[in-house]
Amino acid sequence: MSPGATLPVIGVMGSGELPHAERAVPLGRWLATQRVHLLTGGGRGVMEATSRAFCEVPGRSGRVIGVLPAADPPGRLTPPPGCPNDWVEIPVRTHLPRLERNRVNILSSDLVVALPGGRGTASEVGLATELGRPVVAFVDALSQIEDCAVEVPVRPTLEGVQAFVLGALGALA
Repeated sequence: MSPGATLPVIGVMGSGELPHAERAVPLGRWLATQRVHLLTGGGRGVMEATSRAFCEVPGRSGRVIGVLPAADPPGRLTPPPGCPNDWVEIPVRTHLPRLERNRVNILSSDLVVALPGGRGTASEVGLATELGRPVVAFVDALSQIEDCAVEVPVRPTLEGVQAFVLGALGALA
C-alpha cells in the first residue's frame, strides 16, 4: 500500500450481549494482521470481544472504530452505558438510536462479517446486501442471526471467513 493510502474498513457485527468469543477472538486477531481498520458498534458482546482481540495484536496497522448509538431517549448526544467499550480507539458519536445507527456502520464498512446476534445484527446484514457491501455470516447457520431475512454466504470456520474477506478485498482493490 502506498504512503497515505487508506486502509480498508472491516465491519464486524454481532450480539451486543454475548461475546461469542470462540469466533470473535480469532477473527479479531486475524483481522489485526491484515492491514485493515476494524469497525463495530462500539458496545459490549461481540463488539468488545473482537475489538479487544484486535487491539492485543502487536504491530497492527489498523485502528478500532466504534460507531456509537445515542442513549434513550432518541436524540441524546451521549452514548448508552457501556459505549464505547474500552477497546474503541476512534469513537464516532451519533445522535441515532441503535437500529438507525446501523446504516452508518454499514456505509462506513468496505465489507461486513456478521457473527451470531439478534435483530440489530439481522438489520445490518440486510442493509449490507441492500447497499451492495460484501457480507459473510461467520455462523454455522443463518438461524444464529435472529430474524435474518436475507440469504448471505455462511462460513462456519475462520478459514472460510478469511477466504471470503481476502477475496472481497481483492475485488475492491
